[in-house]
Amino acid sequence: MAALLALEVPKVAAPLRQQVEGVLRRAIIDGQLAPGRRLTERELMEMTRVSRTLVREALRQLESDGLIAVIPNKGAVVRELTIPEGKELYAIRAVLEGLAARLFVAHADEAMLSALMQSAEKVIAAYQEDDYARVLETKNGFYDVLAEGAGSETLSAMLNTLRARIWRWRALGITHPQRMPQRAKEAVRDLKSLCAAIRRGDAAAAERAARDQADHGAASALRLLDVAQPAPAARAARR
Repeated sequence: MAALLALEVPKVAAPLRQQVEGVLRRAIIDGQLAPGRRLTERELMEMTRVSRTLVREALRQLESDGLIAVIPNKGAVVRELTIPEGKELYAIRAVLEGLAARLFVAHADEAMLSALMQSAEKVIAAYQEDDYARVLETKNGFYDVLAEGAGSETLSAMLNTLRARIWRWRALGITHPQRMPQRAKEAVRDLKSLCAAIRRGDAAAAERAARDQADHGAASALRLLDVAQPAPAARAARR
């Protein structure tokens, strides 16, 4: 049996259910709760020191976000990352973020443009400082501003759903020890290209830059997942 983790739930103003969900989400993204691990309600109650009701509510949301799966006769388990899923998610990301960039150029005012540029600077600073936890946080902030400036509630909701599913992939691409050394520079270059296109009001170029950024992220994450997964013969030998 896996060692019991102590997942501290911070005492902050947000509803306790959201705090529990956030703690479990972070543990999955960080790999503390590894792919394939079974998540029993009793164990999670002991880890987080909260009620069964709160654990169940958090698990339902994590299942909805695609981070866990509920398997008959086994219960909740952390979902494995698969290459087909990754290809699909990144293809959708390219389309949605490309559209968001195009709409941002069409609808965002000067205040929103300034907010986006400031968000981009925070992402770049996090990359330059090799603070990859902050890279994830600041990237989320950047895309929040991009979606808000696009002026479409429907698109914003779709991007939020996608982000919940793709967060683990972003974490893999950013934090994996075998990531390519030049990947951070490529990510910064892509972000600058996107911002430059938006700043000069070129909607078509902004959409292309956003799609290119997603495509480069996909290539990096899928390569790393392929490296992390044992070859079929090795998997068969372990059975």
